Amino acid sequence: MGRLKYFIALHLCILVFSMTEVLGKFAAIAYNENGLHSVRIYVFILLMLFVCVFYAFCWQKIIKHFDLHIAYANRSMYLVWSQLWAVFIFSESLTPRNIIGMLIVMFGVIVVSLGERTSKE
Repeated sequence: MGRLKYFIALHLCILVFSMTEVLGKFAAIAYNENGLHSVRIYVFILLMLFVCVFYAFCWQKIIKHFDLHIAYANRSMYLVWSQLWAVFIFSESLTPRNIIGMLIVMFGVIVVSLGERTSKE
């Protein structure tokens, strides 16, 4: 059960980091509406910076509990979260290529993670 706790923490950390894409898109929207004179663009940029600092701190704490190849393989789930945010927040559509790509990423993460479990047994 302890290992599961760290995997959940790792994925929550990655989920938080994926929010930089959302904040970046909101900053771009604010720029397109009002240019550099918009206060919102600077708020979103500061929020992006905060998320990156928070992610870096959490990442350093969490990877102590994993082999690096496991942690970095799981970090690729960032791509899946980014696609999901695009669909749910910005109403973008997923193409079959997007779905196939996300499935390949998830399959790779599962293979690497399960490979670690069998190598330790």
